[in-house]
Amino acid sequence: MSSTKELAVIEKQQDELDNKFMQRAYQLAQQAESHDEIPVGAVVVFDGEIIGEGFNQSIMLNDPSAHAEMLAIRQAGQKLDNYRMLDCTLYVTLEPCPMCAGLLVHSRIKRLVYAAKDAKTGAAGSLIDLLNHQELNHQVEVRDGVMANECSSLLSAFFKRRRAEKKSAKKAAKEG
Repeated sequence: MSSTKELAVIEKQQDELDNKFMQRAYQLAQQAESHDEIPVGAVVVFDGEIIGEGFNQSIMLNDPSAHAEMLAIRQAGQKLDNYRMLDCTLYVTLEPCPMCAGLLVHSRIKRLVYAAKDAKTGAAGSLIDLLNHQELNHQVEVRDGVMANECSSLLSAFFKRRRAEKKSAKKAAKEG
């Protein structure tokens, strides 16, 4: 097999894995939505196995740091019995914010795969790029766009519903 064909096979296998693990992150995002949290889900993978997972729980836990990525990485650290995530990949349905991007750098996550870009707070290249800042002591390999349509649609529908609920509550308050 030529090296070009071998590379194509490896890339196809990686695409399949990325889709498989993003599907689990998407399921977790749906779980967040069922709790009326912003629908973001994340999984940490090491050696082809999920070792940590989480979904946004900031409202439920009254904890602004309880983002999907934080919870997944905390769980992975416990599983690995290590605060370093060398050779791990984080899959998340929304581009990490600056807080979570900082966590990826500090935990030494090797690779990030995310679905939807976040133009307002994205710190993996959309607004800023903390993950590949040359002054930092660690850079993260980034792939975006895996299941972007599904994850973006879930987020858009959530915020549309939230805006409608707020509008309805304002209207009811005026009438009552």
